[in-house]
Amino acid sequence: MDEREHTDTPNAQHIISPRVKETYDRLLNNFSVQETLEFIRGDNANTTEDQIKITEIPAPSFMEQQRGQYYKGRLRDLGLREVQIDAEGNVFAIRKGIGRGPTVFVSAHLDTVFPEGTSTTVNKIGERFYAPGISDDGRGLAVILALLRAFNEAKIETEGDIIFGATVGEEGLGDLRGAKAFFRAHPNMDGFISIEPGEPTRTTYLATGSHRYKVTYKGPGGHSFGEFGIPSAIHAVCRAVAMIADLEVPEYPKTTFTVGEIKGGTSVNTIAAEATMMIDLRSNSEVELRVLEQQVLARVEQAARQENARWKKNSLQVQIELVGNRPAGTQPADVRIVQAALASSQALGYVPELNEAQSTDSNVPISLGIPAITLGGGGAFGGTHTLDEFFEPTGAYCAVQRIFLTVLGLVGLHNATEPLLAHHAEM
Repeated sequence: MDEREHTDTPNAQHIISPRVKETYDRLLNNFSVQETLEFIRGDNANTTEDQIKITEIPAPSFMEQQRGQYYKGRLRDLGLREVQIDAEGNVFAIRKGIGRGPTVFVSAHLDTVFPEGTSTTVNKIGERFYAPGISDDGRGLAVILALLRAFNEAKIETEGDIIFGATVGEEGLGDLRGAKAFFRAHPNMDGFISIEPGEPTRTTYLATGSHRYKVTYKGPGGHSFGEFGIPSAIHAVCRAVAMIADLEVPEYPKTTFTVGEIKGGTSVNTIAAEATMMIDLRSNSEVELRVLEQQVLARVEQAARQENARWKKNSLQVQIELVGNRPAGTQPADVRIVQAALASSQALGYVPELNEAQSTDSNVPISLGIPAITLGGGGAFGGTHTLDEFFEPTGAYCAVQRIFLTVLGLVGLHNATEPLLAHHAEM
């Protein structure tokens, strides 16, 4: 197969094998599991309370320390030993199984897109709670704590180990730095589940990659009349944008580009000495992403040459800085971790769906060949990444139940089910 073809699966069908179905039949008929599912339902208000407390601790990307320290204390309070904050700022600890199964990392992200100084006070209007970051990813962080309470309440004993925790730098120019650091330090992880806003029906298993560039054109600058005839940094940016705008990209795998920001100049009557643009390149295929990157950067360089040639000068220079590198990745729709998530939705009476590719912490393990999925934390939500972000907790516990079942199926319930996920030592 040509590596540049068939890397997107817009019409992928969900598959649940007999082995996976049998596992979930056993889990649903297990008394401890039934008790735990009921506990989760009754724990919905506590999860919302956690969500509010976490949301009100500001955590812009690169400034997650206060929230991380709070979260470390909560994990410890829920019985996890040796809770650690690594050098990057990730917070996590292991809930040990009996030692005969895989290890799965279940995580949400600490950071929000909102800058320092943004009010994160939660306000309730009707049944909705409003605050920046309350869904993304205050909900995910609260779900981690809810899962821990559930495992503890029923004294669930697993075959494999579960790492519960939270990462830093998932948003924006945080560039998945927490997930990258974690998997550099733990390359033999057997599986990963990221919790983001979303419904309990959907499973994301494909990773949209992105490369982001800051491009700066610099020249001598001068008076618009007195120095007319020298290259303009703003004109160079505009040349580059026009050439980038005319690029053709494939529909599948979905590949996109945009110039999201342009800054430069000092006044209306000044030939700009400096101008910058921020470029966002995305694809569901790492190969197509690299092809697009080469095309864009060639046009960025060409724009500088054209602006210099226009005025028969060589005074304009261009600086290109990679400021974001999120790997793309694919995995088959029938890998066990995906099947487990689909079977968990089905077990709770939902019609399971495979979601389109997204950019989340799961990008990192998927790109490394580690089975990974992103699941929704439940509840109604909206206004994500805006000051009007909201969350409505009615029925949100269903997603916690679904994630609990997914994790349990993957690592195995002691004396009841074997792990669905392979241990790296067995591969």
